[in-house]
Amino acid sequence: MLQVEEESYEMVRAAAMRGVHQAQVLYGQMLLDGKHVERNPSAALHWFERAAQGGDVMAVNMVGRCLDQGWGIARNATLAERWFRKAAERGLDWGMYNLATLLILGEGVAQDKVEAYHWLRRAADLGHEKSINLLGGFYEDGWVVRQDRATAREHYRRAAVTGDFRGQFNYARFLIEEGDLLGALYWLRKVPETATPAFLEKMKVFLASYEQREVRDFADTLAA
Repeated sequence: MLQVEEESYEMVRAAAMRGVHQAQVLYGQMLLDGKHVERNPSAALHWFERAAQGGDVMAVNMVGRCLDQGWGIARNATLAERWFRKAAERGLDWGMYNLATLLILGEGVAQDKVEAYHWLRRAADLGHEKSINLLGGFYEDGWVVRQDRATAREHYRRAAVTGDFRGQFNYARFLIEEGDLLGALYWLRKVPETATPAFLEKMKVFLASYEQREVRDFADTLAA
């Protein structure tokens, strides 16, 4: 998603009003995030829908996100799946990833890890780092593919290098197991740069269970 500086807010809003689809998506995201404007998920959904009607594929995906998360509308996983599928079939990596995630969880829709794997593979081929990381989980746990820790490790490494915080954490886990504490701590220190507070809290608890003092010490810094 594009970012916008505060001084450009009025330009974005004006362009959205004029019917510029990319500006409508950007303005919707600003309303959703409460960035430079009061947060208003219902208004955000309105602008995503307008841009989607105009054919913007990211807007199609964002309508799905609103339905999936209950942003500005009652949560409806069935409808979210339809919007994500539209975006995925039009080649959007985020649409592929969001559809796959929905199919993996199976909350409100039929769980289908086989189809989820298909979409993650397509998104990963486009370089989508979160899909690459999630594929690592398929190989680590043996979901619909033969369990293969070496392949899982490589997916986590690729996701880590491209900046995905979950990939950085997962790659660090493997490095700890291999005894490369310096390498693991390098990647663990990168996680807080982009991770959500909820993820950091879970990571702190997880790392505190390790026997390596260096790892536990790092977990303590997260607590601080």
